[in-house]
Amino acid sequence: MALMPRLWFTDRQMISAFSLRVVLLAFLVSTILPASSAQTLAERLGYPPGTKLIIVHADDLGETHAVNAAAVNAIERGTINSASMMVPCPWFPEIADYGKSHPDADFGLHLTLTSERVYYRWSPVAAADKVPSLVDKDGYLHHDWDHNKPVNAKEVEIELRAQIERALGMGVRPTHLDSHQYRLIMSGKELFDVMLRVAHEYKLPIFVTRDWFADYPYLEKSLGPGDIVLDHTVTIEPSVPPEKWAEFYTTALKNLKPGVTEFVIHPGFDDEELRAATRERSTWGSAWRQRDFDFFTSAQFRELLDQQKIKLITWRELGRLSPPK
Repeated sequence: MALMPRLWFTDRQMISAFSLRVVLLAFLVSTILPASSAQTLAERLGYPPGTKLIIVHADDLGETHAVNAAAVNAIERGTINSASMMVPCPWFPEIADYGKSHPDADFGLHLTLTSERVYYRWSPVAAADKVPSLVDKDGYLHHDWDHNKPVNAKEVEIELRAQIERALGMGVRPTHLDSHQYRLIMSGKELFDVMLRVAHEYKLPIFVTRDWFADYPYLEKSLGPGDIVLDHTVTIEPSVPPEKWAEFYTTALKNLKPGVTEFVIHPGFDDEELRAATRERSTWGSAWRQRDFDFFTSAQFRELLDQQKIKLITWRELGRLSPPK
């Protein structure tokens, strides 16, 4: 029976083999560790892993007095803690004045490129001849973009800058930017890049969430390491019947995932003014907005925050973050 030869290694060979193993191990650690050890957005804010954080964000301030009044009422109660203003709308001066006199409030700008109501309209801030693709034959922003020629990205940038400059000129110091009807988010890379470029110039974070990356992959590709990206968003849809309103939000809060989630809501008072302004359809109308106001100013909402150990944060806090290392 043949014997297998014994293998002998010199000290130098053994050291070389050991060194190779060390190098390979270091390589594996360097490729795996950054992904697992990178801080989450919540951790960058100083919270331990697994913390549930929400921004309760009121859209459409400036649209009507009833929307302004409801948002201010809820903000002063401390449950709605963030909002954004529509600069082209008729009641923007009222909420801009409130923002100017309450500099600690968390107000952003709801960048607006459409005027979707039938009888209650608004026009661009920039001169109409500077942004012809954004306006209809009567000089108002289009009802929608589905039945009109594509908007011109350069004209969009002109209008965005005009809206921001008007807000700054009226004493508003915005904490963030977002997009009315998500037009700048979900209409293609070109318009999103316009929004991102303008936001970077004014050193403002924009509302974008990882929830959208699968359907709009250009979002993630355009964002850089210094951009704030929320983990999730929750907003109610027209398919939810009025009697299920509180149930929808209760379920969302009980099933909330760790990280930073923005609840996009639309508070307003169901009064004669708001009913007239939104009378052509019930979606995002007067009764809809009253239901949002009622839930987010209720004792039920406060109790859910306590029970689920959910903490409120604002865009002002997010804006103070330095880029991740």
